Amino acid sequence: MLASHVPQMASDEGVIAAAKKAIGKAVLRASELVGEITLTVKREAIVDALKALRDTPGLEYQQLMEIAGVDYPERPERFEVVYQLLSLTKNRRLRVKVTTDEATPVPSVTGLWPVAGWLEREVFDMYGVGFSGNPDLRRILTDYGFEGHPQRKDFPLTGYIELRYSEAEKRVVYEPVELPQDFRNFDFLMPWEGPEYRLPGDEKAVGEAPGAPSPAPAASGPPPVKAKKPAPRKPRKKKS
Repeated sequence: MLASHVPQMASDEGVIAAAKKAIGKAVLRASELVGEITLTVKREAIVDALKALRDTPGLEYQQLMEIAGVDYPERPERFEVVYQLLSLTKNRRLRVKVTTDEATPVPSVTGLWPVAGWLEREVFDMYGVGFSGNPDLRRILTDYGFEGHPQRKDFPLTGYIELRYSEAEKRVVYEPVELPQDFRNFDFLMPWEGPEYRLPGDEKAVGEAPGAPSPAPAASGPPPVKAKKPAPRKPRKKKS
């Protein structure tokens, strides 16, 4: 049983049916996985769908928490725009997705939530997804004159330019990327699987056949020098 100070959460039972009834044929897919509901709706109907989810009694997803982008280059419509909603009265969340390509903009939802202006600018900056109706659609995270969209899967890891402060010019300068060394390759295998290649010393882990002679220890350094025994002393003559 939860303590009294822990906020209660309304059950998600019946949310998918209520959302389909409120949105109608604009719902393309609906799923519930690990306690999270995801709706995929038609791109051109995103404004009406989110308005219905916000204003319909029993749903009441009043707050837009985030807009995120996802890139799937192998798909015809490679981008997903994901809206994360929160119901303040029910204390539960809902995810709504639309798909688009590089040329087709998504209708802006700044008329429903003014905060969407900055969130849509982030998706535009990172993925290049356009939003029709956004009054100020420009870059917000990258620098002036930045080329490309860094969260796309086909964007190079090194980027195209690098910047540094030039002590000679007393300003920040932009230069083509130069790597002092190549990228390193890492093995992401489980420790007990091991790599396919052999490292120096791996031969020690190979078991020997029963009765096999032990290998002679490798010589290290100059051979030991035997100490010379002192010559025996002659007995002294007694004085008469």
